[in-house]
Amino acid sequence: MADGSPTHEPRHLISYPRFLLRSLSIATDGSFAFYAWMTALTAVALVGANAWANQVTQGMITTGMTDHVSWGLYIANFTFFVGVAAGGVMMVIPAYLYHDEEMHDVVIVGELLAIAAIVVCLLFVTVDLGRPDRFWHLIPGLGRFNFPVSMLTWDVIVLNVYLLLNLHVCGYLLYMRFLGKPPNPRWYVPFVMLSIVWAISIHTVTAFLYCGLGGRPFWNSAVLAPRFLASAFVSGPAFIIVTMLALRRFAGIRIPTGPIQTLVRIIRVTILISLLMLVSEIFTEFYSGGAHTASARYLFLGLHGHDALVPWIWTAVAMTVLAAVLFLTPAALKQRRILILACILAFVGGWIEKGMGLIIPGFVPSTLHEIVEYTPSLVEWKISAGIWAFGLMVYTIALKFAIPVLQRARSDEG
Repeated sequence: MADGSPTHEPRHLISYPRFLLRSLSIATDGSFAFYAWMTALTAVALVGANAWANQVTQGMITTGMTDHVSWGLYIANFTFFVGVAAGGVMMVIPAYLYHDEEMHDVVIVGELLAIAAIVVCLLFVTVDLGRPDRFWHLIPGLGRFNFPVSMLTWDVIVLNVYLLLNLHVCGYLLYMRFLGKPPNPRWYVPFVMLSIVWAISIHTVTAFLYCGLGGRPFWNSAVLAPRFLASAFVSGPAFIIVTMLALRRFAGIRIPTGPIQTLVRIIRVTILISLLMLVSEIFTEFYSGGAHTASARYLFLGLHGHDALVPWIWTAVAMTVLAAVLFLTPAALKQRRILILACILAFVGGWIEKGMGLIIPGFVPSTLHEIVEYTPSLVEWKISAGIWAFGLMVYTIALKFAIPVLQRARSDEG
């Protein structure tokens, strides 16, 4: 059909290969605005790919990382997107555990976000390796997997299993609804329930990866995993709210207000918990002191004239506090622009706090007690922007196909 919707052929005759071809056709057909959006993302992704090619040929010397600060912008983005992927579960829990019918209709938006976010995570790990051929060391049977001793091994397992769980659930539901057949609960509900637990595990294991490094005392905190989860349940729902509002505005999708209000109520609680844990960490650092007070002082106040991260972290704190105030003001959130602003502030504040505000101070001062500051190079910014653009392309294409199929399924049920 001209509008890209499925034809009215006998659904039982549609084979899986034809389903994939039809999916590709629907996902790549759209309005001028859609093509303009995808063209812009493609251009940014290609710039990032070119920068990565230069990094591979010239080596990691093109980045701002050194022997003292060996993790930078790439791992900061990786850590943040693990949280975004985990945050998608905030739609799954109301839909499947509390049987929220309105949330059940749009839960696919969160599940597809988890898929796109995990893809982005894997890309950031790949570019951080320096040489992509080193990736084979992470493959069981080929490399030395060091299971179950290595926390990095656990991180590889939980991330890939979470990706497969969401691919199975989304793929099965979309395929069955595309065929017009009711999905069999035993083929997806157990996987949905498992994904809820697994979503928590992916960010918990990532936190353990950091706080288990004894040589980096800044990360040796028992509340690091809860902080990760609290911030994840802010950034993930915030992005989903903006996505649903964008689908309403630009795609004409009828999305009920109930799911958006549910996510707003979740953020109201989790953003306060996230701020409380941050204040607890600051109090512990500066009141009682400890082995990693130097790193905290460098982050928040500067140390011996070095203060590259001070503007970053206070900007993040200000954004998060302002977002919390907006989310706690129901009258303000009645205006769509204010709601979008609150979500953007919470999302960007979380990205800075969990990225540059978490990863870099763990290396400053170094284990040799030297202060070597880190500033991302232009190559790192280009590659990061390219990966972000590619992730948005994956998410856009997935939504482009999923939404029409689900809309047709609801119209058939009606």
